[in-house]
Amino acid sequence: MADIDFELLRRPLYVFDLPALLLTSLQAKNDNQLATPVETPANIEEAPSPASGDQPDQDSTKQATSCALCRANFPTFADQRSHVRSDWHGYNLKQKLRGQPLVSEVDFDRLIGDLDESISGSESESSSDEETGGAQLSALLKRQAKIAQGGRKEEDEAATGMPRKKRGAGKAPLIWFKSELFGDNTSLGVYRALFTDEELKQDDKLVDILWKKQLEPQAAKNSMHIQQTDGGVTLPKANAGPNVFLCMIGGGHFAGMIVSLTPKVGKSAKGVEERQAIVIAHKTFHRYTTRRKQGGAQSANDSAKGNANSAGAGIRRHNEVALEMEVRALLAEWKTMIAGCQLLFVRATGTTNRRTLFGPYEGQVLRQNDHRLRTFPFSTRRATQAELMRAFVELTRVKVSEVDEAALAKAAEEEALRKEKQAAKAASSSVKSTTPKLSKEDEEALLHTSQLQALIKRSKVPAILSYLSSNSLSPNFMFHPPNTRANHHASTPLHLAASNNSALVVTALLMKADVDPCVQNGEGKVAFDLAGDKQTRYAFRVARHELGEDKWDWERAHCPPAISRAVADEKEQAERAEADKAEANRRKMETDRLEKEAQVQAAAQSKMKGPGKNLAGLETTAADRREQEARGLTPEMRMKLERERRARAAEERMKRMTGR
Repeated sequence: MADIDFELLRRPLYVFDLPALLLTSLQAKNDNQLATPVETPANIEEAPSPASGDQPDQDSTKQATSCALCRANFPTFADQRSHVRSDWHGYNLKQKLRGQPLVSEVDFDRLIGDLDESISGSESESSSDEETGGAQLSALLKRQAKIAQGGRKEEDEAATGMPRKKRGAGKAPLIWFKSELFGDNTSLGVYRALFTDEELKQDDKLVDILWKKQLEPQAAKNSMHIQQTDGGVTLPKANAGPNVFLCMIGGGHFAGMIVSLTPKVGKSAKGVEERQAIVIAHKTFHRYTTRRKQGGAQSANDSAKGNANSAGAGIRRHNEVALEMEVRALLAEWKTMIAGCQLLFVRATGTTNRRTLFGPYEGQVLRQNDHRLRTFPFSTRRATQAELMRAFVELTRVKVSEVDEAALAKAAEEEALRKEKQAAKAASSSVKSTTPKLSKEDEEALLHTSQLQALIKRSKVPAILSYLSSNSLSPNFMFHPPNTRANHHASTPLHLAASNNSALVVTALLMKADVDPCVQNGEGKVAFDLAGDKQTRYAFRVARHELGEDKWDWERAHCPPAISRAVADEKEQAERAEADKAEANRRKMETDRLEKEAQVQAAAQSKMKGPGKNLAGLETTAADRREQEARGLTPEMRMKLERERRARAAEERMKRMTGR
């Protein structure tokens, strides 16, 4: 059984040429809407040009991706990324956020009926394409905000002349089958669009219908000769087997193709037998009709804002008419072949594009009430020949999904249980609120805390004293809330001033605000313990001297013996002089070291030059001397040397000014 499974799934399965062994064991699944399956279809590479007649390599397989929001499946990661950037996905995101039902791709195409922007992606996702899609989605959302649902339906019908028909609305794009040859977790999917409306009504006979759709492949040597004409590549009219018509139009791009459902079997360069598509006719057009960077067709802009008189607008109007004439002429040329096609797959978004294809006009070929008409049930990119071939391969390829349904059911039950617990928890939390409402006193404390902390950090001494007196606050006011990290460390104005090394604020609080230095913070420390420099500690000692020993318990405040302000000033001056002396010594030592290094370097250079005559009479300038002195020094050393020169020059200027 495992060998059969591997042999059948080794290559992609073509819907219209399935192995007889697989068909005999095929059964339709009861629930044909598989919830977001993980598919493993064959690798779909870039489709070759129809003239070559080759199909993509079908030997390799890779895992597919899907969109759980839009319930859409994609064969490659590139298709999934393109879908995520599409307007359909963005619109469903908006719908989910607003709590409204999601829409399928068919419904989304109907909603944008009166919008004339192209929603097709680009093979090279450029910024202009993204801006175009964003403008279209914004226009759709604005339109929905102004018009009711019933009014929109009436406008859509008035624009097209007849009510638009919805096929498979609300249903999954794939119909799933199972087989005895595979495990219970393996499912085979076929696109619903390949069946007619009458066939879809017969749910119990879908396997028999697949039997009837099987076609006998043609041998490569018997394939008809391809002829090149002005209308594209065409084959003789007598073509055996059913055909399909594929067409895309949008953003000034048009691509049409008629492909036979009967495969052609040939051998690749490696000698491996492979299927090849028989392209009966194909043609592409491109005209500059879309307003660059602004999005939308020129006709749509003219309808909304009036006719523009620019040269670009005139060119775009001319190209719209030319593209319409070219497309209609091509459809008239292919009228007989289109009439014999089994299915018609058309992607035309916007009023202008639909009017180009469906008219009404004289000699109309495509009609909206045609029962063969289908839309592509997956995301598509720019209308090109390669994109049409990729869409044909995607439509006619069987999707293989490997999903553990038991695990999915169990996961769904766990998810439902988790949501119930979350709902119960949310209900209980709403009844019993965890955030108590602040009282009036707490709000005032928070306000005073923020104001005082801001004033202390900026050392606004008069403002601090005025705020404490005007608001009748205690000098030992405790910041609120006390459980925060900052307020736990600096819980009072004196603690905050000491931790910020603000000696002026400390002096003012102790001498004028009568603050108690023995108050401890949340860490059990007094304000003096938080002082980080000598000036702040001197402020405490001076306050002890001026307030007296009986004012506070200075020992409990960890304050050293008292000193007068004069002594404190002398100590500060002595410390400053000592620091200046140390700095001067350091500068002198640095200068001496630099001079010695310069002398050693000069001696070394003279030795390298050897005996000889020195050039006399050349006087060096001050700039040359400075350059020679700074030669070989690091940038930091050069900066120090330059500061020394400037300091000496400033001292000389001061002496001269004083002498005057």
